[in-house]
Amino acid sequence: MLPPRMKVGIITGTGTYVLPGLEGGSREPVATRFGEALVMQGRVGEVDVLHISRHGEGHTHLSSQVTHRANIAALNELGADCVLAVTVCGAVDPAVPLGSLIVFDDLHFLANRLGDGSLCTFYDEPGDALRGHWIYEDPFSAEARRVLLEACADSGLEARDGGCYGHVDGPRFNTRAEIRSLAQAGVTAVSQTAGPETVLCGEAELPYALLGYATDYANGVQDEPTPVPELLRLIEASKESFARVLGAALPKLPGRRFAPTGTMYRFEQ
Repeated sequence: MLPPRMKVGIITGTGTYVLPGLEGGSREPVATRFGEALVMQGRVGEVDVLHISRHGEGHTHLSSQVTHRANIAALNELGADCVLAVTVCGAVDPAVPLGSLIVFDDLHFLANRLGDGSLCTFYDEPGDALRGHWIYEDPFSAEARRVLLEACADSGLEARDGGCYGHVDGPRFNTRAEIRSLAQAGVTAVSQTAGPETVLCGEAELPYALLGYATDYANGVQDEPTPVPELLRLIEASKESFARVLGAALPKLPGRRFAPTGTMYRFEQ
């Protein structure tokens, strides 16, 4: 009997609404108890891919409207073995060059809230048999991070190994005072969507890694703000970098073991 094919969830954000090289793909709604998620299912080489565009084609959903719980629940129910996500982001660390990549290894998401203000958790019903606490040292999968770093190197793209991802509420950008406080907390770069994904994948025991592309300096990081045309140019340029890295990462996945990050302590087990 042939071993089951590797299934990987790919989540893309602003600027990347389709996944290059996805064969036989069809975008279909997947029903979950948190609503429907649109998932493009197809193949890239020997890997079955489950692609979700956070914002939808045409950027239908702003960051505050992304249906995170439905998205991650759908990937889990469809049998994803791991999740690789990408995001454009604003650099908080002035040492981060614009147009460069970051493979994050830490998370700043103190609010732990979804866009509608509700807590970021799957377990919102008392007595849920799966309820519990996600206990971890590092929020991102070490093995999935390693795949992204290797894929960056194979693609000829330098990537920072490690950095703290800061989740901020959208859709507005942040003030200088807010960015100063995040810098003091050690945040490397910010965006408005990946915090809930990290937490929900942790609760679902789905190994998750996040690749960032710096498109601008956050407010007050530099003496002069990044011009909006330059921000837009770099968002467009991010598509090629993400496509190259993901294209190099997917062939590396079969045969690797992706253990859940940390421990999901459940009271019924």
